[in-house]
Amino acid sequence: MTMFHFFNCAILTFGPHAVYYSATPLSEYDTLGTSVKAALVYLGTALVKLVCLATFLKVSENDGFDPYQELLKAVIGFIDVAGLYFALTQLTHRNISQNHKFQAVGLGWAFADSVLHRLAPLWVGARGLEFTWDFILQGLEANANLVLSISLAALGSLMWLRKNKPKTLIPIIYACAGIVATMPSITSYLRRGLGWHFPKVVGFELFTSLSMAFISWQLFSACQRPSS
Repeated sequence: MTMFHFFNCAILTFGPHAVYYSATPLSEYDTLGTSVKAALVYLGTALVKLVCLATFLKVSENDGFDPYQELLKAVIGFIDVAGLYFALTQLTHRNISQNHKFQAVGLGWAFADSVLHRLAPLWVGARGLEFTWDFILQGLEANANLVLSISLAALGSLMWLRKNKPKTLIPIIYACAGIVATMPSITSYLRRGLGWHFPKVVGFELFTSLSMAFISWQLFSACQRPSS
C-alpha cells in the first residue's frame, strides 16, 4: 500500500510534464534537447540562489514572517528570471518557432524544479506507513508550478524575443511577469504572515496559475496579430 501511494503521488507530480510534452507539438518537433538544456540551466540557477541565500540570509529562530528576509528572498528569486533569460536567448536551439521554444524551456524548467524540490521528500515521506494528503497536495502544487513556469517563459519570450509587440501591452507583460516571478514570496506570506494552511495555499496557487496562463495566452495571441 505504501508503494502504491508513492507511485500515485509520483505520477501526479511528474506525470503532467510527460503528458504535456507528448500531447503538444513539442514531441513532433523533437524539442527534448531544448527542455534538457533548460533543466540544466535551472540547476545552475538553483545553485547560485542557494549560495546567495546561504550568504545573505540569517537563520530565523522562529517560523514567523520576517518582511526584510522575505524581501531579500524575493530579490534573490529574480535570479530565476536571469536564468530564464539565458535559457531563452543564449542557448542554441533547433529550428523551432518562438511558440515551441518557450514551451520547451518552461517545461524543462518546471520538471527540474519538481525533481530538485519534490523527489526526495516524496521518496522518503510517501512510502511511510501512515497515509497523508501532503504529498498529493505537493503533486498538485507541482502542476501549478508547471503552468506558472510555462507562463513565465511565455512572458519572457514576449519581453526579450518579440520586438514588434504593441506598446500598450508592455506594462501588462512586465507586471504579469513580476507577479509570477514573486509567487514564492507571495505564498510564503500567505503561510507565515496570514497563517493559511497548506491546502488553502495550494488552491490559491492552482487558481493563480490558471489565471496567469489565460492572461499570458491572451497577451501572446495579441502580440502575434499583425499591427494595423
